[in-house]
Amino acid sequence: QVQVVESGGGLVQAGGSLRLSCAASGSVFSINAMGWYRQAPGKQRELVAVITRNGNTNYADFVEGRFTLSRVGARNAVWLQMSSLKPEDTAVYYCNVKAGRSGAQDYWGQGTQVTVSS
Repeated sequence: QVQVVESGGGLVQAGGSLRLSCAASGSVFSINAMGWYRQAPGKQRELVAVITRNGNTNYADFVEGRFTLSRVGARNAVWLQMSSLKPEDTAVYYCNVKAGRSGAQDYWGQGTQVTVSS
């Protein structure tokens, strides 16, 4: 059994900050990557940021240096520090975990709502 639990979403004014947390627990081994995706109403789900097992990070172009993805303590937990938030950042944010050989096993959290008001 694998659980992916997200927290930290909420309502914030434009220019504000939020920190999203994600932790994987249960029978999850050999995590290859963890990251965040988001999906706004009427839009496709898109990658926000990902960190691989060797510590390499990759960010979507729209991040524009505003977000930082880091490991928190154990290797199965990460946080996404988001600053200078814009209304267009409003979306449901999903944590993703890739495990097993070549990341063949894919796990998702249930999502956390981020709403940025003007």
